[in-house]
Amino acid sequence: MHVISRKKLVEFWRRHPKAEQPLKAWFNRARRAKWTKFGDVLADYNSADLVGRFVVFNVGGNKYRLITAIHYNRLKVYVRYVLTHEEYDQDDWKS
Repeated sequence: MHVISRKKLVEFWRRHPKAEQPLKAWFNRARRAKWTKFGDVLADYNSADLVGRFVVFNVGGNKYRLITAIHYNRLKVYVRYVLTHEEYDQDDWKS
């Protein structure tokens, strides 16, 4: 998959250094993936959730949420938001 963009991940882990390794691991795994449907994502990440049009990944032992838009037909993953669990629970990202 082509992950767009790593920059959001880097910006997040600069503010939350403990997120660096889990986000790097997610990025490397997603980059090698060939997801063509949500079921493929679930095969790799059984804790991934479909929330509206977004795929939400639990990262770092459920401490962080990575919210993505996946275009399966183009093999692209767009990183929309990277949030702490607390930020995610506020639901501000949905509006």
